[in-house]
Amino acid sequence: MNRRLLIVSPHWPPVNAPDLQRVRMSLSYYRECGWEPVVLCVHADDVAGTLEPELELTYPPDIRIVRCHAWPIRWTQWFGLGNVGWRAWPSLYRIGSRLLREEHFDLVFFSTTQFLTFALGPVWRRRFGVPYVIDIQDPWRTDYYERPGAPRPPGGRKYVVARMVARLLEGPVYRRAAGFISVSEPYLTDLGLRYRWFGAKPQATIRFGVSAADFARVKEHPHKNAVLPREPAKLHLLYTGASGPIMPHSLNQLFGAFKTYQALHPDRAARFRFHFYGTSYVPEGKGVPSVLPVAGKHGLRAEVTEIPHRLGHLESLSLLPQADALLLLGSSDRSYSPSKLYPYFLSGKPILSVVFHNSYLETILAELNCSVVAAFDGGLPADSAQKIILRFFDLALAGFPPAEMPVRNEALFNRSFLAEALVRRQCELFERALAAS
Repeated sequence: MNRRLLIVSPHWPPVNAPDLQRVRMSLSYYRECGWEPVVLCVHADDVAGTLEPELELTYPPDIRIVRCHAWPIRWTQWFGLGNVGWRAWPSLYRIGSRLLREEHFDLVFFSTTQFLTFALGPVWRRRFGVPYVIDIQDPWRTDYYERPGAPRPPGGRKYVVARMVARLLEGPVYRRAAGFISVSEPYLTDLGLRYRWFGAKPQATIRFGVSAADFARVKEHPHKNAVLPREPAKLHLLYTGASGPIMPHSLNQLFGAFKTYQALHPDRAARFRFHFYGTSYVPEGKGVPSVLPVAGKHGLRAEVTEIPHRLGHLESLSLLPQADALLLLGSSDRSYSPSKLYPYFLSGKPILSVVFHNSYLETILAELNCSVVAAFDGGLPADSAQKIILRFFDLALAGFPPAEMPVRNEALFNRSFLAEALVRRQCELFERALAAS
């Protein structure tokens, strides 16, 4: 008899949001690891986000999905409440309580960036005795925007309120948790420094990974909207996913190097085009470019295209094979662990990564050895990253000779980053959490 797992993931297909992807990819494998999952989510009609109905075909149809409603955003926006975690909290509590009261569950698993929902964990544990595990995809409480040189925090008053709530609730909620999963080891390290008791909790760094089944699906059924413009004799470099205020350093390194390449080799540089797709989380028609303004400062608007609205997950995967090479940009948050790295790897395309030196992303790239890495910061020579980027452009024009490219660590990737392997590690953590509680 499998153990029963209640998964709280407010975002769920047909909604397309980054924080649902771990659970979505995992659902096909929980049963063979001894767990029967039930997903508690918010009805798509009550979520302000991009819809991707095709995602509903990517997990077993017999998995039980329990949907609840949230307060309408047209009401709550007058009070500055758009976050679905706040709007759906009463419904998630009520329906989750009914499930835990009427059925048997061994564990509750929170996998979301709607942090307020984590506060359901200690309430349910006190009422029903069911332990809970938290998936830390982003830090709930962070001092990132208080660090020297950091951009202004987004959201104005809402950020102030969110920061206050995080300070009040993170400690009590995490203290009662049975265990933790995190996509980034530094997130766990920071919590261990903040709370003396944290190190005794069962915990594991389990990255997002990728589903080979998703790639098989888009290969058989390419997304109809996923078309990369192709110009004869041009080389197309593609970046997919969010950009914005945490990535201007990487963008400036990339565009500054290309501007130098233009000055040195104008004929060669004329063959390159840069595409940035899905650079925000907002629906089509509402996105504001975040890359083009940076490109414009370098005089490169003609060479750069940007689609600022969020793309579907399968749509993004369909674009990767059409590019000549892929771009991976590091964040000024050095704990950043981008999920796009793993689809990039599986695509087999050459990758140019522009990242901060001594960042977590640089460590992962060194392990996988799948990319040309241009690392930068104040501790490195000013032109070291630029030289690597210029060399990448020459390699692209030469057709990326295999002898000149990194030898990818396929064995490590298959062992540590495919969804089925990562689910086994999740379930091992679940068992440890149950034993400890």
